Amino acid sequence: MLAGFALAVLLQCKIQSAAAHEIDTRAGSERFISQKREVQKRTADANALVSSEASLESKPAPRSTRKPGSGSAKGPYYVDFRARTAASWGHAFVWFGKTSEREVEVAGLTPAGDTVAYVLGHVTWVPSETGASYGDLDPQYLTASYRVYLNEPDAKRVFAYIKKLQASSPVWNAETANCTSFIGSIANFMGLKVPLRWQRPEDYVNSLKTMNGGSQIVHLSSEQ
Repeated sequence: MLAGFALAVLLQCKIQSAAAHEIDTRAGSERFISQKREVQKRTADANALVSSEASLESKPAPRSTRKPGSGSAKGPYYVDFRARTAASWGHAFVWFGKTSEREVEVAGLTPAGDTVAYVLGHVTWVPSETGASYGDLDPQYLTASYRVYLNEPDAKRVFAYIKKLQASSPVWNAETANCTSFIGSIANFMGLKVPLRWQRPEDYVNSLKTMNGGSQIVHLSSEQ
């Protein structure tokens, strides 16, 4: 009896061990199959992505339906009346160009040379410069700005006037031919209301903006 009982227990243990081994084997197999399917899925997704990108790259770019000259790439144009800090009184000038381009043109009236020319310019006329001066392109020096926008025909007329004004302004004087009178001539040509020139550049630009109601669109009349 004892021998039979021991044999039965031994058989039961073997059966349970075999069953446990079978379960572990089955679980391991299922994990392997699952991992294999995941790898296959990821591989398929990656191949599909690469295939779609290659397909897009191989297709010719769609032709533009925009008619030549019908877009806004040629405008609007702008004139920006600006003021900045300087060693003494400050300086007023204009930026002008296209809003669609990074390049900007600068026009302003300053005495040519160093401090001596600036001092002499308070009692007489001294040679001038009408392009960009030190600090005109640096935003940290900006104290006031009033930008107005123009259509292409008007911009061509205004820009031509600015170039003409630069060419016909050979001298600078603190009282009569200064930076505020220079940009005031441009504003006047554009039909804007213009403040008195004897103001600090910052105050002048702010007054110019206030007097014109902050209007951002300018249309030249046929008489201008």
